[in-house]
Amino acid sequence: MKISSTTFLNSEQKHQILHLWNNEYPEKLAYQNIDSFESYLEKLNEVNHFILADEDKIYGWAITFIREHETWFAIILSENLHGQGWGTKVLNELKQNKNELNGWVIDHSNDKKLNGNFYKSPLEFYIKNDFKVLSDTRLELEIMSAVKIKWTK
Repeated sequence: MKISSTTFLNSEQKHQILHLWNNEYPEKLAYQNIDSFESYLEKLNEVNHFILADEDKIYGWAITFIREHETWFAIILSENLHGQGWGTKVLNELKQNKNELNGWVIDHSNDKKLNGNFYKSPLEFYIKNDFKVLSDTRLELEIMSAVKIKWTK
């Protein structure tokens, strides 16, 4: 497997990433169809995609983008790869050309995924990868409760 980067996703990549998104994130964050996922992507500025894949299958995806003059990111990794170092490798790719990364992280394990399993908070993973938890900055929405994290070079 290798990590590649691009500013453009083709249709097949979008479909695979949507499938990964809906499998790995809590069901409240799932997109019903490709159009709603594309609508999310179209609202982001200065986007870079990072794809972890073999020849024909995507196992991980990350994105960096600009929001309110800050660099933000999101990352999804197939649960089959958790604990094997791939998440850190993808994060390190994101960090290479950035001075900061900001993200929202669900900091509890109360949400269920579409498959019925509970979503495990990745907060400890980010702390292990040198992110600071900004406990006073929270996102409280009907579909998500999260804390802000930040990495700086």
